[in-house]
Amino acid sequence: MSRQMNTVVAGDESGIHDEPHIRDRRITVRHVHALVEERGLDAQTVADRFDLTAAEVYHALAYYHDHPEEMRDVEERSQDLHDAAANDPDIVTGPEDLSDP
Repeated sequence: MSRQMNTVVAGDESGIHDEPHIRDRRITVRHVHALVEERGLDAQTVADRFDLTAAEVYHALAYYHDHPEEMRDVEERSQDLHDAAANDPDIVTGPEDLSDP
């Protein structure tokens, strides 16, 4: 019997991200999609880079394509945050926004 668990945690069920991510990991479905389908990296390369199984990578990609409305909403929220951050230096969008103490 195959061992298929819920590999992806939906954004509204997550305590880590406000977007879907791989269970027990901090890598988002959107990031996996960007690496494989936008940058053209091989799924196994992404799996090796993030200590994932190829199945986890493919589950993330399947989730991305099975939930297009949710993924559009995630992308919109991310873009809105980046747009707001461009006008407000107190908004942190990533580690590059943090200054050294």
